[in-house]
Amino acid sequence: RVEAEAKYAGYIDRQADEVDRLKRMESHVIPGDFDYSTEATPLSTEARQKLGRLKPHTLGQASRISGVSPADISALMILLHARRGTARSAVAVDDAAADGGRS
Repeated sequence: RVEAEAKYAGYIDRQADEVDRLKRMESHVIPGDFDYSTEATPLSTEARQKLGRLKPHTLGQASRISGVSPADISALMILLHARRGTARSAVAVDDAAADGGRS
């Protein structure tokens, strides 16, 4: 058994990393109001059409749709992070304006 564990340790580690990556993708929620036709222009046309039609709730779900490539998922992840950053910036600006810029 020890010999088998030593022999396959690299494979087991890679598989564990893959499981962790998939869990993280399942935790990345795609907002229900995300408009693939206007907000996701870096994605392939096929990916935009399928994602817009199927409306996956998470990146994990999106990654399992045929016709949606790993490059599309990477671009979508970047777009979602940028969108969240923009939303946070807008809230901070609104908060500063509401408080008269005193903070």
